[in-house]
Amino acid sequence: MPTCLLVCKSCNRSSEELPENQVADGTRLIEQLNALSAEQTQCKYLRIQPVGCLWTCSSPCAVAFSAPGKPTYLFTNVPADDTAAALLQFGELYLKSKTGNIPWQQFPQVLQEVSIAKIPTMSR
Repeated sequence: MPTCLLVCKSCNRSSEELPENQVADGTRLIEQLNALSAEQTQCKYLRIQPVGCLWTCSSPCAVAFSAPGKPTYLFTNVPADDTAAALLQFGELYLKSKTGNIPWQQFPQVLQEVSIAKIPTMSR
């Protein structure tokens, strides 16, 4: 099973309902991640997976990194613009780590400023 970057496609900064022709912030973030990852060879091992909702609606945008045998990292309050590169940079650290434990000081600066949860690996 690959390493996944789960991205809430319905996240939106505004609590108002979106106009019919406007894309949600989460969908915009997914588009940016896909475009940027196509240019980076190390990203071929990171599956960007849109999800309907991560249930953090009061703290959009929400993304999570998850892989078998590694802790899951949940990031909320992630700005939709200008964070795709930082998320892929974190993804590279996560991919390269055997344990998935990334020291906070190694997080890209923009990700040090958002809400983060580290969910432990399940024991067998």
